[in-house]
Amino acid sequence: MHALFQNLTIPDLWQQEALRGLRAGRDVVVHAPTGAGKTFIFEMFYPELRGQAIFTVPTRALANDKLSEWRKRGWDVGIATGDVAMRLDARVVVATLETQKGRLLKRKGPALLVIDEYQMIADEARGVNYEIAIALAPPGTQLLLLSGSVANPGDVARWLERIGRAPLLVSHAERPVPLQEVDLRRIPDRVGATVREYWPRAIANAIREDLGPVLLFAPRRNAAEELARQIASALPADRPLVLDAEQRGLAGTRLAKLLASRVAFHHSGLSYAQRALLVEPLAKAGELRCVVATMGLAAGINFSMRSVAIAGSTYMAGHFEKQVQPDELLQMFGRAGRRGLDEAGCALVTERSPRLQDALPRQLRRSRQIDWPTLLAVMRGAVDAGLEPFTAAMDVNERLYTLQKIPLGIEHALATGPKPCGLSIDMERARFARKGAVEILNRLGMWEPKPPEVSQATLGEAWIVAPNGKRADAGPQWVPALSRPEVLKGIGLGNPCRLPSGDRGIRYGREIVAGTRRKDGQLALSPALKRLLGRAVVPPDALEAEIVGRIPGMMGGRLESLFPRGDQLVMRVGYDSAPTTAWIDSGGNPLIDPPERRELPMACKGCEEMEWCLGAEMVQSPAHAWRTLGLISKDGAPTRRGIVFSYFQRGEGLAVAAALEDDEYPIEEMIFDIANLRAGPRFAGDDSPHAGRLANVCQRTYQRADVEGYLEMGVPPDYGAGAAEAVRALEEGQPRQKLLTESVRMGDLERAAIEWRSLLRHIALAPDFPWERWQQLQKEARRRIEPQ
Repeated sequence: MHALFQNLTIPDLWQQEALRGLRAGRDVVVHAPTGAGKTFIFEMFYPELRGQAIFTVPTRALANDKLSEWRKRGWDVGIATGDVAMRLDARVVVATLETQKGRLLKRKGPALLVIDEYQMIADEARGVNYEIAIALAPPGTQLLLLSGSVANPGDVARWLERIGRAPLLVSHAERPVPLQEVDLRRIPDRVGATVREYWPRAIANAIREDLGPVLLFAPRRNAAEELARQIASALPADRPLVLDAEQRGLAGTRLAKLLASRVAFHHSGLSYAQRALLVEPLAKAGELRCVVATMGLAAGINFSMRSVAIAGSTYMAGHFEKQVQPDELLQMFGRAGRRGLDEAGCALVTERSPRLQDALPRQLRRSRQIDWPTLLAVMRGAVDAGLEPFTAAMDVNERLYTLQKIPLGIEHALATGPKPCGLSIDMERARFARKGAVEILNRLGMWEPKPPEVSQATLGEAWIVAPNGKRADAGPQWVPALSRPEVLKGIGLGNPCRLPSGDRGIRYGREIVAGTRRKDGQLALSPALKRLLGRAVVPPDALEAEIVGRIPGMMGGRLESLFPRGDQLVMRVGYDSAPTTAWIDSGGNPLIDPPERRELPMACKGCEEMEWCLGAEMVQSPAHAWRTLGLISKDGAPTRRGIVFSYFQRGEGLAVAAALEDDEYPIEEMIFDIANLRAGPRFAGDDSPHAGRLANVCQRTYQRADVEGYLEMGVPPDYGAGAAEAVRALEEGQPRQKLLTESVRMGDLERAAIEWRSLLRHIALAPDFPWERWQQLQKEARRRIEPQ
C-alpha cells in the first residue's frame, strides 16, 4: 500500500455532514455513541480553522491526553486547566470549560468553541458553568457540541435557535463496535477452590474464556485495590509483565506486583503519573488482563477494553453515597469494545449487577441552580456602564437552557418600576410592607408604637379592654383590670365576689369557705384548704397562724375579711397586689393585652403595589439571598464582597471574601488555608471537616447559612479541613511518604496541591480591584506560583 494511504481514514456520512455544517459557519450539535468518532470531526476541521479553537473536556486528565496526542501530530496546541496554562495563544487550546468563563464574560470568545461531553449541563456542581458558557458565547464564536449520553439533543438545538444561533443537529446511533451482554453465571467455573469471592472468580473465568481484557468498575478505592489483588491471585501466572526500572519506581511496590500479573487498579489515590504514564498506556497497548477502576473516576477514563463489568449500583462521592445514573452506566459500558481489535464489546452482567438495558442516555434538564458569580459579574459590568444591573442579569437569565422561567426574585419589581420604598427585590418589598410598625391602643384611646418589651405590674394598677365595651363616640373602652371577674381566671381559689369599691370603682376578688366549726371548737377545713394545707382540722388557737397568715399568700392575694356565715368561716381575698405582665403605654399605664395594629410604612401608603406586597408568597430567591449574604446593595450594585465572589466558581469566592474582611487574618496564613476549599472530607480523618480558621470566619460571616451549591453550614460544599496543613508541609519540603495515611494516598496529596495551585493561579489572574487586602492576596498568590 502506498504510504499516502496507510493512515487514511474515510469519514462516515454523519461525520461528513457535521463537517459540512462547520464549513458553512453553523453551530453543530453531534449525538453519537462513545468511540464512534465524534472528536474526528474536529480533527478533520483543524486545517480549515480561521482563528483559534478552544477544545474543552470535563477533566484535567482528558485535557492532558489530548494535548499529548495532538502534539505528536505536530499541531499548534496549548493547554489551560486551572493548574496549568501553557501556550494560550496556540491555534488549539485544550481546556477545562471553567478556565474560559472570564473570556466569555467579556464576550471575547474564540473562533470555535468545542464542548466535549456537553451533557455536563445537567451536572449538579458544574452544569451552570457549561450552560452559561454557551449562553454567553458571542455571535462570532462557532459552537461544536459533542455527546453520546443525551436523550434529547433536539431540545439543545432548539435552545440554540431560541438564543439567536443557527444549529445543525447530527445524530448517529450505531456503535462502531457493537455491544453484547454476557451472563457471567453461564461461563464455566474453572478457578481453583482457594478463590472464594464472587467477582474475582467471575472475572478470572471470563478472562479464561477469552473475554479479556476486562475493565471492572468498583464502588470504592479500597474495594478496587482489594479486587485487583484477588483477581491477580485467581489468574494463572503466565507471561508476567516485565517492568523497567523507571516503571517500577513509578508504580511502587503494591502496584508493581499487580502489574507483573497484568492487573492494575485505577483510582484517584494514584498520582497523575501512575495513572497517565503507567496504567493507562499499558491498558491502551493491550498489556493488561484486567483493570479495576472506581466509578467516581469513570468520566476520566480514556481507554477501552474488550469487556466491562460493573460491581455495584452506588459509589461514594465526597460525604455521600451516590446512585449510579443510567447515563453514567452508558459511559461505563461504552468503554467495552476496542475499535479495530474486537468484533463486539461485552457487558459482563450478573443477576444483581447493572445491565445494558439500564444504561440509557440522560434526558437533559438543567438544575434549578443558576450561576451566581457570573450574574454578579454581569451586574457589575452593567453598573460600570451606567446600566440597570438587575435588567442585565435578567437578560442573561433568559438565555439559559430552559423554557421554564427560573425566577431571580426581581421580576415583579422590574415590571412595575421604581417605587417609594426604593427597593428593587420582590421579597424585600413584600417584607418591608409587612414589617411596618406595630402599634398598641393606649389608655387614652390613641395609637402609639408598641414598647419593645413586656413589663411587670400588679392587677390593682393594670387596665384591660372591657368586652363589648365600645362606646358610640370612641374606640374600645379601658376599665380597671379588677373590675372584670374574668381577670381572676386561673388565680386563687373560690368564687369571684365583689369587694368594697375603691377610687377605681367596682373591684373583684374571691370568696372561699375556709371550713366548718365543729362542736369541739375546731375548724374542719374545706376540701380545697384540706388539700392545700395537708391537714383536716385547725384548732382555734392556730386559726390566725394557719388561715389568716398562710392561706391568702398561698392563694396569690391578700386577706381582706374573715367572717362567720352560720357554722362556716368565710374568707374574702383581694388581688390588687397580684403580679401580672403588661405593656406600659406612654402615660405609664400598665395595659393587659392591648389591641394592636400594624401600621404601614409611610412609603407604602398610597402605593399602587401595596396589595401585591401584602399578598405575595414569601419564597427565597437568588436576589434576596444575595442581599442576605451581603453581595449586593438594595439597587443591585455588587458590594465589595460580591465583586470578589464574582471572580470565583461556586462558594469558594464567599470564603475568600469573608477571610479578606477579617483584618486580623494574616494573608500568609490565608494563602495556605485556601487549600481546604476544594479538599473534601478525606484530609479531616475523624475530625470535623469544617474545622480551621477559614471555616470559622465563613460560619461567622454567613451565620451558618445553607445555600444549595454555595454554602453548607456556612462553608463552601467542597471544604475539607486538613488539606492546608498537608500542602504547607509539601511546600516546606517534607517527604510525601510521611504525609500518607490509610485515607490519604499519593493521588490525594497530588490533587490537593494541584487544586491549591489552581486556586492561587485563579486569584493571581483575576481582575485587579482597589482593595488593599485583595491586592495583597493577589501578590502573595503570584509569588507562590511563579518559578523561584
